[in-house]
Amino acid sequence: MTEVLAVAVITVLAVIAPGADFAMVVRNSYLHGRRTGLLGALGVAAGVLVHVTYTMLGVGLLIASSTVLFTVVKLAGAAYLVYIGVRTYRTRGEVTVDLENRTGLTPFAALRTGFLTNVLNPKTTLFVVSTFAQVVSPGTPVLQQVGYGLFMSLAHLLWFGVVAVFFSHDRMRGLMLRGQKVLNKVIGSVLAGLGVSLAFAPSH
Repeated sequence: MTEVLAVAVITVLAVIAPGADFAMVVRNSYLHGRRTGLLGALGVAAGVLVHVTYTMLGVGLLIASSTVLFTVVKLAGAAYLVYIGVRTYRTRGEVTVDLENRTGLTPFAALRTGFLTNVLNPKTTLFVVSTFAQVVSPGTPVLQQVGYGLFMSLAHLLWFGVVAVFFSHDRMRGLMLRGQKVLNKVIGSVLAGLGVSLAFAPSH
């Protein structure tokens, strides 16, 4: 599997799997409307860039300083992909969203909520680190790594933008949630399979 394809598949599946970002965008879109939801999605995408930046620096240092340590991180990342794959497969697809607090959000507050939800989420840290540990090699150009990071951020923006549009309309909520249950099974199976295959794939 090429680096580009691995990044694309892992990113898309991990983004679609429900989590804190999903619940936050659902809530804000449902309570406060499409603009608030879209600003939350933009904040999430900005948060991803923070994770990408420190991950690129850290993975680069590992490659330069210790092949053994980098291999350990790579295997740990593969194990994490298997773990989230199994967890995603087993989830019932039910998203718990607090719909009680209807306090209005300013545009800045909506953006900040999305940013902080993502930046402070350890699952996003593990996702980005795991992905880079699997696909980045000593021969991967820095600009290509930057491209991976921008793709991760854009994927988050596009997906959660779609979520915001759906959940800003009441009648679309049921359709979105029903589809999520089916996606969980597919996403979980593929992520677990990718984790196993990448763990045993030869290093570049």
